[in-house]
Amino acid sequence: MPVCAFCGREIVPGTGRLYVLNSGKTLWFCSKKCRVYYLKRKRKPEKEKWTVAGRKAKERRIALLSAKAKK
Repeated sequence: MPVCAFCGREIVPGTGRLYVLNSGKTLWFCSKKCRVYYLKRKRKPEKEKWTVAGRKAKERRIALLSAKAKK
């Protein structure tokens, strides 16, 4: 199954949108929200709390803060 280019969720077959860049790279989007955030607003998934990348970035920040606190 394809994965959303912005939020990282798996896309159910028969849903989602395929976007092809001029370079030939293909991007799958699960919703209009993801498509607009990626293409029009040029947001980074790491800075959005609701994306998979955003959750992983938050875990990394917490780990760094706890490591600094232990020192």
